[in-house]
Amino acid sequence: MDFQLSDDQRALRSGMRDLLGAVFDRDRMRAAVERGGALDRALWRELGAAGFFALRLPEEDGGVGLGLPEAVLLFEEAGRALLPGPLVATHLAAGRVKGAAEGAAVVTAADGDRPVAHLAEADAVLAGGGPLDGEALRAFVAAARPVRSMDPLTPLHLPPPEPVAGHAAFAPGRVAGRVAFAPERVTGPAVSAPERAPAYAGRLRYEAALLSAAEQLGSAARTTEMAVQHARERQQFGAPIGSFQAVKHLCADMLARTEPARAAVYAAAVTGDPLEIAAAELLADEAAVRNARDCLQIHGGMGFTWEADVHLHLKRAWLRAATGLTEAEAEEELAAGLGAAPPRSGSSAAYGPGRSQAGGGA
Repeated sequence: MDFQLSDDQRALRSGMRDLLGAVFDRDRMRAAVERGGALDRALWRELGAAGFFALRLPEEDGGVGLGLPEAVLLFEEAGRALLPGPLVATHLAAGRVKGAAEGAAVVTAADGDRPVAHLAEADAVLAGGGPLDGEALRAFVAAARPVRSMDPLTPLHLPPPEPVAGHAAFAPGRVAGRVAFAPERVTGPAVSAPERAPAYAGRLRYEAALLSAAEQLGSAARTTEMAVQHARERQQFGAPIGSFQAVKHLCADMLARTEPARAAVYAAAVTGDPLEIAAAELLADEAAVRNARDCLQIHGGMGFTWEADVHLHLKRAWLRAATGLTEAEAEEELAAGLGAAPPRSGSSAAYGPGRSQAGGGA
C-alpha cells in the first residue's frame, strides 16, 4: 500500500496554500487580530467558492466529491496559516445547513458545556439536538455570555446555563463535582443548552477530531519552519544561533514530533478508524503545543512580543487541544480499545497486543 500523496493531492494542497497566501497573508491575519477575530465574510465566501467546505459532498449535490484524506490536506494548510473561524463545524455542516457548502453561512458548534467559538457571527449552531437557527439561535445567542479567549483570533461565549426558547430543556444537577443536567419538562417551546449533549455524534465526532488534528499538524509544521528560519538568521557571538548544539536539538525535536504526527493523521484519514484518530489527535496536539513553545524559546525575548506571530500559534494550539476530543478523552478511547478486537484486514489499525505498544507511544 502506497501512502505517498498522489499528484492530484499535492496539487490540491499546493493550490490551497497559494490561495491562503493570496487571501489571508500576514497583513490580513494581523488585521483580523486587531478586530478581535471577527470573521471576514468575503474570505469565508472565497473559501466556499474554492470548495473548502463542499470538498466531500458528492458532485451531484454541488460538491467536489473527494474524501477525508483530501480534507485533511486542506485543514493542514488552514492550520499553517492560522486561518480563523469555525472551519470544522462549517465543513461538517455542508449539505446539512443551507449555505454552509458555499460559504454563505457560518456554522459553529456547541459541544457540551464548553465555550462556543464565533457564536455572535454564526448563522447556525450545531448542537446535540440538531442545528439551531432562526429564532432559536437568536435566543441562544442572547442568553450566552462572552468570555475572554486565550486566542485573539477566536472569540468565545459560554453557552446558556438555563433553558432558553427552542428545544427540549434540562435541569441542572451536580455529579462528581461537575455540573450535570437531567431532563425536565418546561412549558412552551424550549431549546437545550448545548452542555446537555455533544455537538457531534458517531462518525462526525471522529471526523471533527481528525480535522482539528490536521490543523494542529499544520501549525506544528509552520512553527518548525519559523524556528529553523530564525535560527539560521539570528546571529549571536558572531555565529548563527542555529550552530549552537542546544538550538539544534530543539529544532530536531520539533521535527521529530511533527513527522510522526503527520504519519498518524494521514493514516487515520485513510482508515477512518476511531482508535487511530484518537492516537493522531494526541500526537498532533502534543506537536502543536510543544513545537510552539520551543519556537518561542528559540526566538528568545522577541518571541514574547505581540509583534511576533509565535504566540498566536501557541494560543491557538492550546485552545484546540482543550476542545473537541481532548487529551483525556483520546486516552480513554485508546485504553478502551486495547485488545477489543482482532486486527482487521485492509486497515492499519492494530488491535490486541500490538495496540498496547502503539497506544503507549502516543
